[in-house]
Amino acid sequence: MFVVHCIILIVTLLAIRIFALLFLKRNIGKHVGSAKTLIVLGSGGHTTEMFKILHQLNKANYTPRIYVAADSDKSSHSKVTEFESTATDYKFIKIFRSRNVGQSYVSSVFTTLQAIALSIPVIYHERPDLVMCNGPGTCVPICLIAFLFRAVGINTSSRIVFIESFCRIKTLSLTGRIMIWFADLFVVHWQEQKKFSKKIQCFGQLI
Repeated sequence: MFVVHCIILIVTLLAIRIFALLFLKRNIGKHVGSAKTLIVLGSGGHTTEMFKILHQLNKANYTPRIYVAADSDKSSHSKVTEFESTATDYKFIKIFRSRNVGQSYVSSVFTTLQAIALSIPVIYHERPDLVMCNGPGTCVPICLIAFLFRAVGINTSSRIVFIESFCRIKTLSLTGRIMIWFADLFVVHWQEQKKFSKKIQCFGQLI
């Protein structure tokens, strides 16, 4: 009976912790020194947008950098190599893609569960201080695991920044509607999108 009570207590405390992270106001906070940064890339336009944002940042404040892209993404690696041509403080990791373009939503449930499971060792091993993403569905499993690791105390320093795609002016993307729950900072380019949540912040057009 004692063990059962302990399990109930642990589950209750975890539920309270997750509820607090989901529904109470979160602050991105300040990080002392450089932040180990995991950057999730998407194929095509998402990657192009992300690098336009990264060009505006001081690399010294975001090191080491871990780039993550789907295993079916054929272009992101070359863009990382070009961007990091003079640097050594980065690495590139390929992960399983949760949903391919044109894939049915039914089958994507199973591939997403697989992607979530395969994201666990990535986040556990890297333990980033900051996770940055800007729209690709690939980021959802990664951010979910980072969020859960923070909730259970494995990596409490991690923070998630989601930047909505530039092309989204009046609506949020499907990924955005999911990430609004997990992101510590949710950034949009257009004022029209601020109406969807008090969490959303607009710093103008970043790219």
